[in-house]
Amino acid sequence: MRITVLTYVEGKERSTEYDPVVMQVVRALRRQGHQVAILGVHADVKRVLAGLQRRRPDLVFNLVEMFAENMFGDIAMEGLLDLLGLKYTGCGPGESYLTQDKALSKKLLAFHGILYPRFAVFARDADFETGGNLRMPLFVKPLRTDASIGIRRNSLVTDMKSLMRRVATIHDELNDSALAEEYIEGREFYVGVLGNYDPIALPPIELDFSGLPEGMPHVLDSKAKWDENSAEYKGTKAVLADLPDELRAKLQKVSVDAYRALRVRDYGRVDLRLTDTGDIYVLEVNASCYLARDSEFAMAAAAAGIPYPALIQRIVDLATDRYRRGSGLRKSAETGKKPSENGKKGGEAGKKSSDDGKKSAEAAKKTAED
Repeated sequence: MRITVLTYVEGKERSTEYDPVVMQVVRALRRQGHQVAILGVHADVKRVLAGLQRRRPDLVFNLVEMFAENMFGDIAMEGLLDLLGLKYTGCGPGESYLTQDKALSKKLLAFHGILYPRFAVFARDADFETGGNLRMPLFVKPLRTDASIGIRRNSLVTDMKSLMRRVATIHDELNDSALAEEYIEGREFYVGVLGNYDPIALPPIELDFSGLPEGMPHVLDSKAKWDENSAEYKGTKAVLADLPDELRAKLQKVSVDAYRALRVRDYGRVDLRLTDTGDIYVLEVNASCYLARDSEFAMAAAAAGIPYPALIQRIVDLATDRYRRGSGLRKSAETGKKPSENGKKGGEAGKKSSDDGKKSAEAAKKTAED
């Protein structure tokens, strides 16, 4: 199969300084016998179009997370792939928007009876929105950005003054609405999910916060995720969760339910908190989550007996099967026909169809009488 790995590149348009996950996916695909090309994109739509038309892929392995300086440009890129009629892995623009807008996600979870932290949205250009009466402490983060962007130690607030400071910072620095949700004390888990029509949950991965300095909130902020020299980074780690079978099954069921509720395609990861009383809260649903070899998703797959090359092939198979079953944009029955001028030709065609239908009905009647 001809597969093009589509990825975002920073800075120069023709840069080959890819995120490490790109070459890991490429090598895994080549090990499976695929003919693989890489297309790095930054901000030139014409170059994207030319690159895709030149490569003519049977499938696009979509690793784009933004476009130009737009952190939500991945949604537009998925729409472009749809308009080009190309098959690709992961979510479409609609599903991606559902998972990126955390308030909208929570409303869908509520409809399906899935627990989530109560919340409030502080938008720059809209009215205040609340999802229940809130109690401090609150965890304040950007409404739509991911990868712990905008999440800091002071994101956990205990009074209105601190809350409004964090809201203003998110508005000013990230140009995003602020989401304030009740902080759920408890153990944190990541559960990967694979599939479309019959998704399966992978073994849960637990965030171990035991290495954090005393008094530091148990959250994975931007330092814990990206600053290798920080106490937050050194004090947190992801480990395969050691759980009783019943609890593991509950975490996996909630994860699959949330995955389905948000219409995630092919693969994703659900972030959960488990309280001392046994309640399971969905914090976020991450569609098309990070796929590096050392990611929590790959770690969970390995624990389920799916080595990395097989995991990447599984995603290819899921996307291919989804399109084979007819998932994608609907096509008009009149595809390929030139539109009629002022509807005249269309009207005549409609009249002809009507006349043909009348003749067919008369013929059927005659046959019945004979």
